Amino acid sequence: MCGIWALFGSDECLSVQCLSAMKIAHRGPDAFRFENVNGFTNCCFGFHRLAVVDQLYGMQPIRVKKFPYLWLCYNGEIYNFKQLQKQFGFEYQTLVDGEVILHLYNRGGIEQTASMLDGVFAFILLDTANRKVFLARDTYGVRPLFKVLTDDGFLGVCSEAKGLINLKHSTSLCPKVEPFLPGHYEVLDLKPSGKVASVELVKFHSYKDEPLHAACDTVETLPSGSFDLETVKSNIRILFENAVRKRLMAHRRIGCLLSGGLDSSLVAAVLLKLMKEININYPLQTFAIGMENSPDLLAARKVAAHIGSEHHEVIFNSEEGIQAVEEVIFSLETYDITTVRASIGMYLVSKYIRKKTDSVVIFSGEGSDELTQGYIYFHKAPSPEEAAEESERLLKELYLFDVLRADRTTAAHGLELRVPFLDHRFTSYYLSLPAELRIPKNGIEKYLLRQSFEDSNLLPKEILWRPKEAFSDGIASIKKSWFSILQDYIDQQVDDLLLEKAAEKYPFNPPKTKESYYYRQIFEKHYSGQSNWLPHYWMPRWVKATDPSARTLKHYKSATQE
Repeated sequence: MCGIWALFGSDECLSVQCLSAMKIAHRGPDAFRFENVNGFTNCCFGFHRLAVVDQLYGMQPIRVKKFPYLWLCYNGEIYNFKQLQKQFGFEYQTLVDGEVILHLYNRGGIEQTASMLDGVFAFILLDTANRKVFLARDTYGVRPLFKVLTDDGFLGVCSEAKGLINLKHSTSLCPKVEPFLPGHYEVLDLKPSGKVASVELVKFHSYKDEPLHAACDTVETLPSGSFDLETVKSNIRILFENAVRKRLMAHRRIGCLLSGGLDSSLVAAVLLKLMKEININYPLQTFAIGMENSPDLLAARKVAAHIGSEHHEVIFNSEEGIQAVEEVIFSLETYDITTVRASIGMYLVSKYIRKKTDSVVIFSGEGSDELTQGYIYFHKAPSPEEAAEESERLLKELYLFDVLRADRTTAAHGLELRVPFLDHRFTSYYLSLPAELRIPKNGIEKYLLRQSFEDSNLLPKEILWRPKEAFSDGIASIKKSWFSILQDYIDQQVDDLLLEKAAEKYPFNPPKTKESYYYRQIFEKHYSGQSNWLPHYWMPRWVKATDPSARTLKHYKSATQE
């Protein structure tokens, strides 16, 4: 996990513009570098490094003797760089996994490069010999990327929007900053002036398709075309274990977030099993957060005891949670209600990990709810086919919601997140299964996933079959939910009259509750006029919901309601 930043065709002094790159310094606390591009005095790269692989040669932009005309700035991890080296006979000059991008590009161009990368990535590749700039982002947008491109060809690219919003440019008072779409690459011509012109934006991978890089995966070809339940369950276990195994690539200590829910518990259990198999000589640290005696803390404690991890509990009170709201919204760059709510705990636990431990590479369970139909409202789906369509929509929008939350809350504290549920091969297989296999059954969501691990003894049965908690309830005290605490506080901060006139003040995505109004105010304070970064609020389907929380749905029962 790093912070990348680049400018092409800047009219303003680069030494002034470079100050914007310092806004993402949290993403790479180990080192930073600014480098001008030879022959283009108004183009430069900025890089903030979190050193996870190759401590010696990992600085960027990456340039190697074999391709002196190529410049690469990337954020991510390429898990199959060794397999690709073996398959194509690449001669690497560093131990940096991202170096493979240069070799792939030289061998087969940008389309093959993006399609063959098994991992999470956002990159800027400059080819000065052919005067081209390429941008690309992984299938689910696990690694963030934003860009600004003006009519006269000034291009700015950054891991986070905050590194672009204050850029100066002669023809635009406020250049439009936009998220770069996941699963796409863009080709731009580089003019002698340093300005660029967009040539094409191409979608290189759809999450339903088996990725091109599956051909050189470490897992053997799985039985295909058979949807026999035992075969399906076995394939799910094999591919999930493979997804965790490949993500063990790190020279820094590995830890795992653990809420005690199904997703993080499965990740932690498989992770610890594999760490033992390859003789990693330190215990796995697991981290849970909650208010005193919260359901998540109690469940996580059970899981940690079962798998034998070195478990840490972070207990926060309502004041600490409320005080964190503004800095969380600044980090997130969104005002989405459920994203902000769920980010408070993740932000505070990440802060603890950074200050109190030496774990840097952090595993988590993001993506499972979208992939395996884990949200409570899936019980209301009119048909298996509509549930499957909704699952795909959620995956497509992950970069706006859960993946955004997971990246920003950890990156804010210089941690690197790894999300095995969003492994390309695992997700494409799961989505290839018949729609009726993937729906909730017997009143239990994620039924197929739970069933697949039932006989593995990885987790206690009560955890494997634990119903989903709304995150704001899972971390809450048994006495009063975090959801209720937030509402009570915000009710005192936002006047009724302000809410009545909300649609006049904020015509795009107008706030409909005091909570959403409060978040929007804070967002506009830091990112005025950028409300379009969030196309719509996250809301459940097939129910008449005015709030995104699962606790407002009839199917859901929290411990406080029983």
